[in-house]
Amino acid sequence: MHDDRSLAEARLKRVLDERIRPAVYPESVPLEVAVWHAPGEPVPVADALAAEPEPIRVGARWGAPWGTSWFRVRGTVPGEWAGRTVEALLDLGFDENMPGFQCEGLVYRPDGTPVKGLNPRNQWVRVGAPVAGGEEVRLHIEAASNPVVLDYHPFLPTQLGDKETAGGEPQYTLTRMDLAVFDETVWQLVIDLEVLGELMAELPVDSPRRHEILRAVDRALDAVDLQDVNGTADRARARLGGVLAAPAVPSAHRVSAVGHAHIDSAWLWPLRETVRKVARTTANMTALLEDEPEFVFAMSQAQQWAWVKEHRPEVWARVTEAVADGRFVPAGGMWVESDTNMPGSEAMARQFVHGKRFFLDEFGIENDEAWLPDTFGFAAGLPQIIRAAGSTRLLTQKISWSRTNTFPHHTFQWEGIDGTRIFTHFPPVDTYNCSMKGSEIAHAARNFKDKGVARHSLAPTGWGDGGGGTTREMVAKAARLRDLEGSARVVWETPRAFFDKAEAEYPEPPVWVGELYLELHRATLTSQAQTKQGNRRSEHLLREAELWAATAAVRTGFPYPYEDLDRIWKTVLLHQFHDILPGSSIAWVHREARATYRSVGRELDAIIEAAQRALAGEGSTPLVFNAAPHARAGVPAGAAATPVGAGRSGLTSREGGGYVLDNGLLRIGIDGRGLVVSAYDNEAGRESIAPGGAANLLQLHPDFPNMWDAWDVDEFYRNTVTDLTGTESVTPGEDGASVRIVRSFGSSRVTQVLSLAAGERRLVLDTEVDWHETEKFLKLAFPLDVHAERYASETQFGHFHRPTHTNTSWEAARFEACNHRFVHLEEPGWGVAIVNDSTYGHDVTRTVRTDGDRGTTTTVRVSLLRAPRFPDPETDQGVHRFRHALVPGAGIGDAVREGWRINVPERRAAGAGDVAPLVSVAEDAVVVTAVKLADDGSGDVVVRFHEALGGRTSATLTAGFEVAGVTVTNLLERHLPEAAAPRRDGDRITLRLRPFELVTLRLRRA
Repeated sequence: MHDDRSLAEARLKRVLDERIRPAVYPESVPLEVAVWHAPGEPVPVADALAAEPEPIRVGARWGAPWGTSWFRVRGTVPGEWAGRTVEALLDLGFDENMPGFQCEGLVYRPDGTPVKGLNPRNQWVRVGAPVAGGEEVRLHIEAASNPVVLDYHPFLPTQLGDKETAGGEPQYTLTRMDLAVFDETVWQLVIDLEVLGELMAELPVDSPRRHEILRAVDRALDAVDLQDVNGTADRARARLGGVLAAPAVPSAHRVSAVGHAHIDSAWLWPLRETVRKVARTTANMTALLEDEPEFVFAMSQAQQWAWVKEHRPEVWARVTEAVADGRFVPAGGMWVESDTNMPGSEAMARQFVHGKRFFLDEFGIENDEAWLPDTFGFAAGLPQIIRAAGSTRLLTQKISWSRTNTFPHHTFQWEGIDGTRIFTHFPPVDTYNCSMKGSEIAHAARNFKDKGVARHSLAPTGWGDGGGGTTREMVAKAARLRDLEGSARVVWETPRAFFDKAEAEYPEPPVWVGELYLELHRATLTSQAQTKQGNRRSEHLLREAELWAATAAVRTGFPYPYEDLDRIWKTVLLHQFHDILPGSSIAWVHREARATYRSVGRELDAIIEAAQRALAGEGSTPLVFNAAPHARAGVPAGAAATPVGAGRSGLTSREGGGYVLDNGLLRIGIDGRGLVVSAYDNEAGRESIAPGGAANLLQLHPDFPNMWDAWDVDEFYRNTVTDLTGTESVTPGEDGASVRIVRSFGSSRVTQVLSLAAGERRLVLDTEVDWHETEKFLKLAFPLDVHAERYASETQFGHFHRPTHTNTSWEAARFEACNHRFVHLEEPGWGVAIVNDSTYGHDVTRTVRTDGDRGTTTTVRVSLLRAPRFPDPETDQGVHRFRHALVPGAGIGDAVREGWRINVPERRAAGAGDVAPLVSVAEDAVVVTAVKLADDGSGDVVVRFHEALGGRTSATLTAGFEVAGVTVTNLLERHLPEAAAPRRDGDRITLRLRPFELVTLRLRRA
């Protein structure tokens, strides 16, 4: 028996491809084309339009990598086309299989007004509907010859990722530059047949509806005269009317289509190109909104909106008009779609502060949802940040990429470390580039895991990353799927409208507690170490700058640098985008990021030093400024300054080789290999290092993942390991109280200094790596004599526990995880912390020793460096410096305190005398993350703090100035009427905190 379905599909495909689609443009005439190649970087529009282009023919090669070419096209609409619809077809050399990853264009009128973008699936510009005939057509195209970095063999090293190494070879062939008649009837027939053919393919083979569609399609194709498609298209469409009019069943799944174009703020292109990608896409979408009254488009990332406002004011005017109509929707309320694992507490908060404030200031719109479809997993501290910013909902899609376990829900409540819950939706369509294909809509309905209790899901619809956004074809398909038997129902809606419906129908969804871990892209916690260091150091410098500038402003009238801090924060937040901070962008992006972080560091150091000079006054008293939130070396927490002394620890030779460091609190044994074989807590009488183990052990693994080189590390990397125990030298340090170790391996060299300061309960490890390996993974191991079934790692505004065992596949999949400043393990009454100044990735494993001791060794390994070759073939080559500390006997409070201290070192100066803190909190359990002046310029002091140990506490904040009033606010520094008012006694403010609770207070000065 023949297969009716396969025969029908084969017939439909051939007739569509070879006869009907070509008939959409039945007549065409060529345009006259000339080109001007801009030298170097993109130029202003006026400059390009004034340039004199040279003639170029279709078929010519054009476009050096990362270049910009301005095409001028001219033509006249033939008189005999009067009364018909005419479009310009402008194909720059597109590959339609790769929208968003190749050349793009933005079309302008001769007066410089943007018209719309050109993309692989969107190559037309409407000339007239209808035309009168004889119209002169004059258009200019700003064409970006962005090279194809992610090709069909996407993981081969390439030099195309940086303009400095990409060369000048033309990348594209000019393919078509025509005026053409657009036959809308044929175009509508194409959409009819595509929708029905795609639906038919998804229906069961014995479904009556499938057979009904099959017969209707056959009848429609029979009605088409293949030698006169344009003359018979109406007749064919009539044969399809019945099957297209059949309504969906009442129980059909509901899909809320949201026009969308996920644009990575940098990835396989530099930041400057994203500015232009956004302009092209927004020009496209405002044009589509004018043509399609039911269409709704949502765009996230306030930074991208700000780029349009700054660089394309004409497009911005169209955008603001569409926003006012409620159809171009600000989404997400964040400055960028950032990574959420690595940004620190305050930085994650400021993503929402700056994002939401932009939309409020520009449009008076407050977003209720966080919109993060592509972020690589979600930290357990995020829910209360979202809630503290005034939002209550989250959308993401990326968890569908997990490779080991399938997440059990699509709609659920996500509970964070403090108990805050956020209504969360994962679109079951499993893409943020939905194109309204029947297979996508059918997958959403089949895949939806909350059937029976809910029936609504969301589909972000449109090509992203410069693919041009939603197309008219997608809108036309959605119109047919609005109420079509056999399909889910599709309707264009805003994110808010979707969430309102979803929450209403599912008032008690299931709850997921803890982090949303992506079982993929784990190596993004380590790739591009200098980008990550730049982020961490910038975060802490911003804290210092705000703290000292606020203190100096209150005490001395120092001019608080509102505009500078605002600008710098936005720069740091931009670089937390989920392909910059994770290290998964091209070389150009990371080269610029390193330079940006250096510039940011210089600016912030200058602000800090100026504020401290104002505070210190004239004098010669040696002072130390402590910006960490805990007291150290006699300096109170917060903004205080006072003289400090210095001390030393003892250094002696160790029997059997090596050295012993001893400061009375700890005794550290370092053997002849430069490994820490003992870290003895003298007070507790307890050894930290597991018997037979050695800490400070550098381990090297091969690192060649199955896919996604910069993104992934696969578990099999552990199968092969080389312990780097050979040394060139192990000698006393220059200060006589440290040990210096030098090792070489492969083409690389490591220099370490291990030091134990007087009065400190931490061994500091300073590591310098001159790294010249490829496809290798470098770890730093600490085998600890601690029996622990779980460990704590710092996250935003608290810490999160993960198991050390692999009882289930969920636990086994977390073989590489994120921490901020510390990892902490403990048995009741005694623990160990490992703190860091700039690393994030780590792994923790446990083994039972087989000797007579039969104890448990829990090994913490810090991830230092990788060397993937795609998309940056020179990833991390060069010199890197890391600082870690081993803290024996540490409770969780010690881990918190030592993590801050290693990241916020003292600053020394000379002045007239002590400077009292602007604000201080007596309880060690309470950590102040920000002290600043209010953003509105009122002069109020804003203090943000949280409970950091995971318990309930009472906190007393003491202000170093006269307080006239205190208000509990959200992150945007607006009063929270539902919050209990704290108790105030003069300048002392007392309140109760639940575990990990985040509080922002606004103190009005008298």
